[in-house]
Amino acid sequence: MQINSNLAVVITGGASGLGEGVARHLAAKGVKVGLFDLNEERGEEIAKELGGTFARVDVSDAASVASGFEKVRAANGQERVVVNCAGIAPGAKTIDREGNPHDPGLFAKTIGVNLVGTFHCASMGAAGMAKLDTVGDDLERGLIINTASVAAYEGQVGQIAYSASKGGVVGMMLPMARDLSRDGIRVVTIAPGIFMTPMMAGFSQEVQDSLAANTPFPKRLGTPADYASLAEEIIRNSMINGETIRIDGAVRLQPR
Repeated sequence: MQINSNLAVVITGGASGLGEGVARHLAAKGVKVGLFDLNEERGEEIAKELGGTFARVDVSDAASVASGFEKVRAANGQERVVVNCAGIAPGAKTIDREGNPHDPGLFAKTIGVNLVGTFHCASMGAAGMAKLDTVGDDLERGLIINTASVAAYEGQVGQIAYSASKGGVVGMMLPMARDLSRDGIRVVTIAPGIFMTPMMAGFSQEVQDSLAANTPFPKRLGTPADYASLAEEIIRNSMINGETIRIDGAVRLQPR
């Protein structure tokens, strides 16, 4: 798929972190970007800077997602690419030190945002893409890029909800790609390792340096630019489909 001013992309979680990185990267190449996020002030600011469109969206709520797509499509046209970066990462054990069970509301919220939210945006995006004309020699109509995590495979202590949600994102990728193959819509998942995001920025420099040191190579934290570069290649290369791609510097998470 060609990356140019004719391409419209919707990015969830577009007001910060990986989503903002993708938005900036693609907008610099002329792409029409639509941003979904709950942070209205920051989202509007970034959209204005990039010449894009912002919609305040709670991805866990189907009606909110539908409204967001309606607003962004009215401004940019039907998107051919959806990049799902919205997510939360709470920390809680199955049983805490006092013997209390995991907060069921927190678990449900994590699944609701990270997994159900990804599904809402992917399925509604695909429904719109399926109505588009095909492009290129491969007769492609669109692309869904979902974001998992290496925690889907090596969840650490306290990541029970987060790992479950990201494992679900990995699990639904292949059947979704198979479902949408007849419509010329690809589905790919990116599983980042330890990345510099707003959550990571809240840790001390000592903690950040320690995490970076545990990454085999390169010995640094991943950046939104690293993620965005991979997303760009996935958009360009139509043979990348039905796959989860780790981008992690060969790190494998330890139990703690």
